[in-house]
Amino acid sequence: MPPLLLGLTLALACSVVAAVTLGPSSLAAGDALRLLWAGLSGGTITPDEVSSYTIVWEIRFPRAVLAVVVGAGLAAVGTAVQAMVRNALADPFVLGISSGAAVGANAVLLFGAFAALGVWALSGAAFVSALLAMVLVYAAARSPQGLVPLRLVLTGTAMAYGFSAVTTLMVFRAERGEAARSAMMWLLGSLGGATWASVPIAATAVLGGLVWLLFASRRLNALAMGDETASALGVDPHRMRRELFVVTAAMTGCVVAVSGAIGFVGLMVPHAVRMVVGADHLRVLAVAPLAGAVLLVWVDVGSRLVMAPAELPIGALTAVLGVPCFLLLMRRRGGPAFGGAR
Repeated sequence: MPPLLLGLTLALACSVVAAVTLGPSSLAAGDALRLLWAGLSGGTITPDEVSSYTIVWEIRFPRAVLAVVVGAGLAAVGTAVQAMVRNALADPFVLGISSGAAVGANAVLLFGAFAALGVWALSGAAFVSALLAMVLVYAAARSPQGLVPLRLVLTGTAMAYGFSAVTTLMVFRAERGEAARSAMMWLLGSLGGATWASVPIAATAVLGGLVWLLFASRRLNALAMGDETASALGVDPHRMRRELFVVTAAMTGCVVAVSGAIGFVGLMVPHAVRMVVGADHLRVLAVAPLAGAVLLVWVDVGSRLVMAPAELPIGALTAVLGVPCFLLLMRRRGGPAFGGAR
């Protein structure tokens, strides 16, 4: 386990350096590292390095850092959601969390809603709408027997379509064509608007949520084995799911606010990690965020290079990777991955 964590940490550091170096206008690795160190340490640069420094410090590095945060957050949320519904084929989109967050974020982008919140408007609106979406899903899926995982998945899927329809109507109702175009690009997933101002809020939400999930890893193990087993082990499954609703809504809302809707990361990464480290959530939650961060950094690099100088939506590339992965998992599993019949 420690060698794996060390290897992923080194891979992530190398990936960030590569993300800063590669692009439509490539820089030598040595020059990129020197300019990066100048930004980190407050060092000096020569006048002819100003443009390269701007590319490295103001454009590519914050984008790489945000890719790390978003990738780690999506992987952690995917792990939590899969435990919550006892299905390794679930991700944040299945429960309508991401689609719900997109409604609030687009209200800010297209109509200037929540303007009084200033820099917090986008993240605040995305979090509130994600939480409201989870409340709606929770209310619709609840039965006299409590929250049944299959019922929760089906309700979340249906709600996700509804939230996506609301978002589409909002885009068509937008008066400004450029705003609608930006909203559509954002809906497909993009880190093109990354700035240093967008990093702290998302990083705080992801770090706080990840710490909570790590401390709750034993309860997640119990929940993943079924409600009856969890109750026998002293874990209240219904209370645990309510707590997970809030944590996953907060993390997803803040991540979606800065990156848009990026699918399949929360599906692929946790499952791949379980194949390596096993099903213990303490191990999975220690490794999956690093793996998700490495994956999204390279997907973002690919989005900038595949059709340079044009930029592809990140969500399109993750879908290219994720759809075959999903179909493969379906063929291998043949049923729910946690506690279900094969």
